[in-house]
Amino acid sequence: MFNNIFIFLLITVNLYFFCGDSAYSTGKTKSDSLTTIVFTAVGDIMCHSTQYEYARIGKDTFDFKPVFRKIKKYFDESDFSIGNFETVVAGRSRGYAGYPVFNSPDELLEGLSYAGFDALTTANNHATDGRKDGLLRTIDKINHYGMHPVGTFTSKEDRDSIRIFKINEISFTILSYTYGVNIANIPANEKYLLNFIDTIQIRNDIEKAKKSRVDITLVYFHFGNEYKGEPEAYQKEIVKKTFSYGADIILGASPHVLQPIDFYSDPKQKIDTGFVAYSLGNFVSNQRWRYSDGGVVLKFSISKSFLTGSVYLNKVEFLPIWVFKGKTDSGSEYIILPSQLSHCNDYPEYLLKKDLSDMKQSFEDTKAVLTKYSIKPRLQEIDCSQKISN
Repeated sequence: MFNNIFIFLLITVNLYFFCGDSAYSTGKTKSDSLTTIVFTAVGDIMCHSTQYEYARIGKDTFDFKPVFRKIKKYFDESDFSIGNFETVVAGRSRGYAGYPVFNSPDELLEGLSYAGFDALTTANNHATDGRKDGLLRTIDKINHYGMHPVGTFTSKEDRDSIRIFKINEISFTILSYTYGVNIANIPANEKYLLNFIDTIQIRNDIEKAKKSRVDITLVYFHFGNEYKGEPEAYQKEIVKKTFSYGADIILGASPHVLQPIDFYSDPKQKIDTGFVAYSLGNFVSNQRWRYSDGGVVLKFSISKSFLTGSVYLNKVEFLPIWVFKGKTDSGSEYIILPSQLSHCNDYPEYLLKKDLSDMKQSFEDTKAVLTKYSIKPRLQEIDCSQKISN
């Protein structure tokens, strides 16, 4: 997680500047010929009722940080981390709830901030589970915990702006869109609240970003049939069009299972080679069946030449993960674990024989699915020689 991030807000032709309390330092000078940024991305961050009950530490208090304690270090290795926040924090007064109409405790966001997330996409089918008030409160609370919401907005002016991040002298923007919502359809005069997949709007947003001379345009879609391991024709069509508009990297979520990664090159791209991860699957949830009980932490690095201004995709790596649910010395817990632990001799004592079996299956499934279209994505190995604490 990179705390010192330049963020520009582009509204039509005006450029506004925001920065955090700390002074910004890139660690790079003009004499350096190359600079690099490392991204980490995950899929659906869900919160079913069992999850918040396991995180409850008092009548109205929760602690989600332990869920992420074994995976946090992998986010600390990157400069910018993003995931899909597929719930809302509409407030305690509405009553906390899991599927089908989510409302999660604010402390979930505290846990995600602790884990190392910098931005959360909020354009998904559960964005309106708390109606308009819940959508707006979710934006406010994400900001409160030091992260950036992407895909939902507080006003038309907010919607029409383009946020530009800058890390290590590399500028980038993130755009996010959803296929639809489950409840509370948004009135025509408030369409600015949420980004829907609209190719005209997507093209206009990307063109606006390109005019601001960003180095990388990253698009995160919420699309695809649930529990399908292959992208449908609609996903492929949207991805093809979005690359043709000039997107460099495309990420996806919604199916709650992984889908393959593929690579694209288009003359309108700034980057030499882009890629799409059609679905990053689940990051955390209570979906305990095969293909949904695990997912991936995707890591990719991009470099920029100061001499030519050219932008390059260095490598794409993936860390398979699996969600443990069960008893530990601390009680009932959910814990996100690298699934490669199942192949290590030393693993946490709370893992039962069935847990190890499920982890191994998830590990093999992840490798098979993500590399089905291309062998370019590489497995990020973990060090089994390090003692794994509980």
